[in-house]
Amino acid sequence: MATFKKFEDIQAWQKAREVTKRVYALSNRGEFARDFSLRDQMKRASVSVMANIAEGHGRRSRLEFANFLSIARGSAIELQSHLYVALDMNYIGETEFTETYQMLDEVSRFGADR
Repeated sequence: MATFKKFEDIQAWQKAREVTKRVYALSNRGEFARDFSLRDQMKRASVSVMANIAEGHGRRSRLEFANFLSIARGSAIELQSHLYVALDMNYIGETEFTETYQMLDEVSRFGADR
């Protein structure tokens, strides 16, 4: 990918990394930490976003990169849905929900205009 020398230079990957750190921090506390299924699914989805952006970059073709961005976007949307469960179960507050949801919106927009 000509515009990015390293996947770490991709702003969406950087934001996905922030989301992943946040998901790990949120899900490792209180009752959330004991909901193994939701906690683990959210961690997997957040890591998937980062991994698919990086893997797509590594493929070095625009078509494959776009495909991996689409997969990453799917994982980001999945994670947004899981945030509703975490909110509904009172594992996270409204502010944590909104901030994390908006971060995922930013990640999801990457590549939409490419």
